[in-house]
Amino acid sequence: MRSITITYQYDGDESVWRTAIDGFIAALNGDAEIAGKFSYQVSVADDGTSRVHWGRWDSAETLAHVQSQDYFKSFAPQVKEFAGGAPVATVTNVIAKTESW
Repeated sequence: MRSITITYQYDGDESVWRTAIDGFIAALNGDAEIAGKFSYQVSVADDGTSRVHWGRWDSAETLAHVQSQDYFKSFAPQVKEFAGGAPVATVTNVIAKTESW
């Protein structure tokens, strides 16, 4: 399993940010091709400005599918805009996790 953690600071309009996040999550949830193969989670830190995104996928093919979709192609530039440039992105191999993760 592969994963990515994306972090950045955002202190702009919460409704604009939330609309983008909710739209991306809805698109992922509606993509039958990735059901059970790709998951995504977004959080706001207690400081109110730090944003963290976590994505997980099972294979290079699943990631390639997501990245080829219009919903991804429109969301990725929005994240860059929210971050005020390229966010910090760390891609990893998951080596251990709890059952619920």
